[in-house]
Amino acid sequence: MTEAVELVSGTKLPLLGLGTWQARGRAAADAVLRALEVGYRLVDTATAYGNEADVGQAVAESAVPRDEIFVTTKLPPSRAGRERATLEESLDALGFDYVDLWLIHWPPSGRARPDVWERMLELQAEGLAREVGVSNYSVRQIDELVRATAQVPAVNQIEWSPALFDRDVLEAHRERRVQLEGYSPLRATNLRDPRLVRIAAEHGATPAQVVLRWHLEQRIVAIPKSTNPERITENADIFGFELSPAEVEQLERLADAAQERPDEPSARRGQLS
Repeated sequence: MTEAVELVSGTKLPLLGLGTWQARGRAAADAVLRALEVGYRLVDTATAYGNEADVGQAVAESAVPRDEIFVTTKLPPSRAGRERATLEESLDALGFDYVDLWLIHWPPSGRARPDVWERMLELQAEGLAREVGVSNYSVRQIDELVRATAQVPAVNQIEWSPALFDRDVLEAHRERRVQLEGYSPLRATNLRDPRLVRIAAEHGATPAQVVLRWHLEQRIVAIPKSTNPERITENADIFGFELSPAEVEQLERLADAAQERPDEPSARRGQLS
């Protein structure tokens, strides 16, 4: 399972990864180990998750070489101004010399903060992070970073699924060569929707597998989270079938029926402004 997208720098980012939010201790380490055993090569963590040491332990225990595993962690917005100390703490917890991708977890105080981005770029230049990017940023905020530094974030990690599909947001990221990465890819979509169930039956797959395959068809990285070994394995079994363009379009229409959640920050979906 090595299907990947190429970032603007040429770095290859696996299209399917394991999310580790809310996983702690041995359960987190065992989930990462299971994922690596069944072919995942992307693992997503964050300072705020409190499980970087567990992720690092699993990587160390795994038979998969470190240089074949793509590990992402994130800078909490509350740590703006303490970028170096935060990244060094993350690397110490992980037991790594570098992280593959380091993201600003949320816009600090809701602002783009080009000064934070500049310091992240400096740490990347020192070799402490192979790639740097953002999470939960709007397109307008990304443009503000680029105007200040002439450097495009490699990735914007946002909540993404068929129910949240927004073609304008997708195309805006593609135009800027910013790779979209979707967290909570299964949460917002009704897995019992008859259209989704019908497509899944036609492929001998589960609705969840179809949703994850839809991300791959769009060349959007998906990082479903789970500590269940069977679910981790099932989520990885999406490379033996393809969705037709008509099926991809049908799934995009699930967004038309989805209800907006007014209590949820719109930047979470990578809004335009």
